[in-house]
Amino acid sequence: MKASILDLRRRMPDILMALERRGSVIIFYRGKDRGILTPLSGGTEASLDDLLSDPAFGLWKDREEYADPVAAVRRMRKRRYAL
Repeated sequence: MKASILDLRRRMPDILMALERRGSVIIFYRGKDRGILTPLSGGTEASLDDLLSDPAFGLWKDREEYADPVAAVRRMRKRRYAL
């Protein structure tokens, strides 16, 4: 199935049904291919297990500056220079 960005907004039920039928959806933007939506291979549980077993998952779990995630995000969003 092919879908434009506008189709994603207006025809989402059709796109989801195509994914349930194990079909892929090619996304177009201004007439050019931008991406492909593909259905999950084994369901949500299988993909979650794959994610948790990935070596990059939890890579920074021991870093002290990320012990409090809310404070870490606030530091990242803080303005660098005062005007």
